[in-house]
Amino acid sequence: MDTDWQSDLRRRGYRLTPQRQLVLEAVDRLEHATPDDILTEVRKTAGGVNISTVYRTLELLEELGLVSHAHLGHGAPTYHLADRHDHIHLVCRDCTGVTEAGLSVADDFTARLREEFGFDTDMKHFAIFGRCASCSRAPEDDSAGS
Repeated sequence: MDTDWQSDLRRRGYRLTPQRQLVLEAVDRLEHATPDDILTEVRKTAGGVNISTVYRTLELLEELGLVSHAHLGHGAPTYHLADRHDHIHLVCRDCTGVTEAGLSVADDFTARLREEFGFDTDMKHFAIFGRCASCSRAPEDDSAGS
């Protein structure tokens, strides 16, 4: 999916600076990337960029609705392009793999929250932790219980 970031930013009164473009390109390439991952990717092209620049840029890009973040466990949030963020994250506690599931899988759940509690959910930041199909099929390590 091609995004015209320059027009998006200009429409909001901002320029597409080289740093912003590099951060957007890194987020686009990496998906589910932490700020440190993004910094590593950006430094492949621009070695002088520091982590505070990445954090400031991500904060601005999120305020402008171009990137979004989710918390997929302990530690730093992960970022990806906001226009590709219509999914729930299924995070495997064993292999740390992330599977994306469409928001529609939670329709009954979100409807019930709205009906019973008057609560509108933001499922785009939602992560469900468990075991993926591969890890569930793998034999469990019995040495911990012995």
